[in-house]
Amino acid sequence: RPPRPRSWCGSSCARPTAARTGWCPCWTATSRWSAPSTASSSSRSSAAATAGSSASRWMQKQRWYVADNGIYSKLISVMGRKGQIRMAMWLFSQMRNSGCKPDTSVYNSLIGAHLHSRDKSKALVKALGYFDKMKGMERCQPNIVTYNILLRACARASDTKQVDILFKDLDESIVSPDIYTYNGVIDGYGKNGMIAEMESVLVRMKSKQCRPDVITFNILIDSYGRKQTFDKMEQVFKSLLRSKERPTHPTFNSMITNYGKARLREKAESVLEKMGELGFKPNYVTQECLINMYAYCDCVSKAQQIFDELVSSQSTVPLSSLNAMLDAYCMNRLPMEADRLLDSAIEKGVVPSASTYKLLYKAYTRANDKMLVQKLLQRMNKQGIVPNKKFFLDALEAFGTSANKPRRVQTSNSARESSRDSASNLEMASPSKPVLSTLEAVGASKKTPRILPNSNSASKPDTGSESSSEIATSSKPELSFSQVAS
Repeated sequence: RPPRPRSWCGSSCARPTAARTGWCPCWTATSRWSAPSTASSSSRSSAAATAGSSASRWMQKQRWYVADNGIYSKLISVMGRKGQIRMAMWLFSQMRNSGCKPDTSVYNSLIGAHLHSRDKSKALVKALGYFDKMKGMERCQPNIVTYNILLRACARASDTKQVDILFKDLDESIVSPDIYTYNGVIDGYGKNGMIAEMESVLVRMKSKQCRPDVITFNILIDSYGRKQTFDKMEQVFKSLLRSKERPTHPTFNSMITNYGKARLREKAESVLEKMGELGFKPNYVTQECLINMYAYCDCVSKAQQIFDELVSSQSTVPLSSLNAMLDAYCMNRLPMEADRLLDSAIEKGVVPSASTYKLLYKAYTRANDKMLVQKLLQRMNKQGIVPNKKFFLDALEAFGTSANKPRRVQTSNSARESSRDSASNLEMASPSKPVLSTLEAVGASKKTPRILPNSNSASKPDTGSESSSEIATSSKPELSFSQVAS
């Protein structure tokens, strides 16, 4: 037990548990939340682990406590998200020692905990080992959540072979894939830029008569935007508008960000106009995306204008918004303006984070401004932020970049040409024959959509799935949207 804080649970504490057991839940709260806000992520994780173990021991001392799979499953999951794999394994052994037999939910939490570790390849091997072990136990047979976790992890690891094996195993089992299964794999492939594999998942999705939801559309829009294949991104957006689904803020934010990285200012502004036409009011995340877009397009004055509007409309400015404006200054080689903005923010009570100092340190180092670097290090020392190895490695990389070298723009000739050819608004000129995408075909093939459980897992909706779709872009011959739909 941690030492009893004098300011907590004294004679004024009205909790009966403190008098009966000599232990009070708010002591656990102290060990969890008493760490200063400037602590590093590792110290916060260890504090959370201490809180978790303290909570576990406290529960075991209560008269009402009965060993339960649900409690252990939740604790293992929490420890995994905090990166405390040893603590998760200790809880698993404690559960077995207490006479509680693990079930599918416990193994799912254990697999998820391992996949949160830093060594992803080793974690995936261990997770697949638990998966094989589950198949040999009657009470621990894998369910759809197990497959979703593993499929998403394999897709993120670009392990297409293992994804195919898991899909084959899923087809042979009594478990049926759901929308989260496909979304997870599409997202994993999309973030790795594996467009052909991502599109094949859409073909599989269509064959299983699974109707895409707005998350599917958002993932596709973001994935095509990252690869700057804006013609496909716009076709997916048109399909979304024609479907029963409704766009969300992330839909527009993703398009604005990706157009901005390609320096297509007019296209990004047309997205903002379309957003207003559909009745959406930009939130602070949208404004941050606009700041980034104008920064990429060398329009710092417009970015400053958006930031001023954001500050005036918010009672408290989010730290992410401050970081976006600082990054805009740094991106356009304006370190003095960034330093003045940081001074102003600190005077108003904003506490910069480690990420704030990191982007400023890189910018000041790139500009070879020793005075600003020294001033920044003094601020970090005063706030108690200790830079780690990655902090200095990134700074050294920035130092290697010439200060006089023009900023490299993330764009391509094909992206520019496609943007000139397409209409300035989001609705592309419709051809003589209507183009039906795979997404529309999937949506039309099922009259009554399945009601699926609402999941709020590892990242918001957690999911998983397979490889190549609407338009293949590998050694296989290319398929058009209409060919796949037919």
